[in-house]
Amino acid sequence: MLILPYGGVLRLYLKVGDRVRHIRNFEWGTGEVTEEKHSIQEGGICLVKILFSDGVERCFINDLDNELCCYYFGIRFID
Repeated sequence: MLILPYGGVLRLYLKVGDRVRHIRNFEWGTGEVTEEKHSIQEGGICLVKILFSDGVERCFINDLDNELCCYYFGIRFID
């Protein structure tokens, strides 16, 4: 959780260094979170960049309170 200056709270899913995979797009391979950005303004967006083993860096929303969060899109931690 990240507490913001205006009193809001962000429920973040991933952080830099986390290793992940996608539950349906197996061709992407495994990935690692390379960058995390979050806005401190109300209504701002939180993003993560993930570099997958197919060589493509993909960007996802990282806020569990957002229906478009990467978790709901199919990104999962590697055990």
